[in-house]
Order: sequence, then C-alpha cells, then structure tokens
Amino acid sequence: MNKLLLLAAVALSAAACADMTPTQQRALTGTAIGAGGGAVLGAIGGNAGLGAVAGAGAGLVGGLLVDRSRQAQDSAFQQGFAAGQQSR
Repeated sequence: MNKLLLLAAVALSAAACADMTPTQQRALTGTAIGAGGGAVLGAIGGNAGLGAVAGAGAGLVGGLLVDRSRQAQDSAFQQGFAAGQQSR
C-alpha cells in the first residue's frame, strides 16, 4: 500500500510539472531539493522544520540562479548560431 501511495505521489508530481515553464521547474526543483537537504541537516541539529524552511529558501535561490545561467547560456548559443548563419 505504501509503495502504491509513493508511486502515485511521484506520478502526480511529474504530471503537475508538465505545463510549467523551465524557470518554474528549476525553482520548484531547487526548493524541493533544498527543503529535503535542510530537513536532514536540521534533524541532525535538532530542528528539522527550521532546517527545511532554510533549505527551501536556499534551494529556491539556487534554482533561480541556475535558471539565469541556463538562460544566458541559451542566449549566447542562439547569438552564435545566428552569427554563423549570417556569415554563410
């Protein structure tokens, strides 16, 4: 029963991300990973809830920074590709 619930939760999470923008997906992923990591570290320190909140905030910022980096990378690629097409 627990495996079925876990599978349903994972499937629902994946389906919910289907119509999100890449920025939203990266922010959500960063938040989830940060919250999980923060909860583990907070549990070691004695306060899992506070760790999860702090980790979620840090993960959100990290996810948004990764998104900015990917956008800049994509933009540079598009500019280089367009310059290569014009030089033909």
